[in-house]
Amino acid sequence: MVLFSKRKRVVKRILIVEDEPLVAFDNETMVADAGYKVVATVDDCDGVVEVLNSEAGQFAPGGDEDDEPRGIDLVLTDISLAGEKTGYDVAREAKERGIPVLFVTATPPEGAEELVLGYLLKPYQERTLRAALKAVDRKLSGEKVPKVDGLVLY
Repeated sequence: MVLFSKRKRVVKRILIVEDEPLVAFDNETMVADAGYKVVATVDDCDGVVEVLNSEAGQFAPGGDEDDEPRGIDLVLTDISLAGEKTGYDVAREAKERGIPVLFVTATPPEGAEELVLGYLLKPYQERTLRAALKAVDRKLSGEKVPKVDGLVLY
């Protein structure tokens, strides 16, 4: 008899959108170290659209279920990005495809409740990012969400 079963994650594959190279690298490392697959790290909305299009569909075309899974379970994006478009544009692109978004930003967003799950305030440490990702996973699973410093979920 199993008394403790490990909870299955809803969020496994994450797209990181960040235009500051050091922050992007740190996020990539922290997300991977927390056991998530970083699908890609891009710095602008055009890059997001390319990745979203290439990751569409659950498995590679012509592949079978043993192939590498495809798709994106969560987008982590800053609000201010390279180019003219912002994290709000990223959120709209992801929402059209049914992909949840979490803003990671130094400034709380305004009017984002309909677009994103919430936001995590920068700067944050690895343990805070890990806790935020777990909280997002629980929210997407319809479970009770623990409080995480700097994280606001709508």
